[in-house]
Amino acid sequence: MLLDLGCQYVILGHSERRHKLGETDAFINQKVKIALSAGLDVIFCVGETLSQREATQTQPVLDRQLLQGLDGLSAETLTHLSIAYEPVWAIGGSGHHATPQQAQDAHAVIRHCFSQMFGARSAQTLAIHYGGSVNPENADAVLSQPGVDGVLIGGDSLHAEPFLAIVQAAIRQTQTPVEAA
Repeated sequence: MLLDLGCQYVILGHSERRHKLGETDAFINQKVKIALSAGLDVIFCVGETLSQREATQTQPVLDRQLLQGLDGLSAETLTHLSIAYEPVWAIGGSGHHATPQQAQDAHAVIRHCFSQMFGARSAQTLAIHYGGSVNPENADAVLSQPGVDGVLIGGDSLHAEPFLAIVQAAIRQTQTPVEAA
């Protein structure tokens, strides 16, 4: 049905579906496999709650969500998969905001787990997006972090001016030369 409507992408594992509707990692895994086999590209969301973060459980939570949510995927499907890190504690009006460094650290955890699952080459080419209340004020700082490949925009995608400002930040980042190490 989504393909018939012209959709190319589907977001699966979104925090609201996990936490408000109770979707489990195993259920999300089934949806990922079905979407990929149907020809859709999957944006697979992972992220921890505030209580999990405060209990220093970010890495185990992200590892579990990746291991269980992507279990059984073939190497051929990986080019149709990207990850969005959505720290549940930093979304919307929670009053908490992730720093660019926290986003980068979580992306490194995700890339390391993905490397363990699918190999270093797949992990290097994996696109990981940040989705924790990206807005015009933080977009440049978030997008400038190594390992942050893009952003998943929430509420600001509904309003032209803030959306355009985020797009312009992304364009600036693609035009910034990368310094050699």
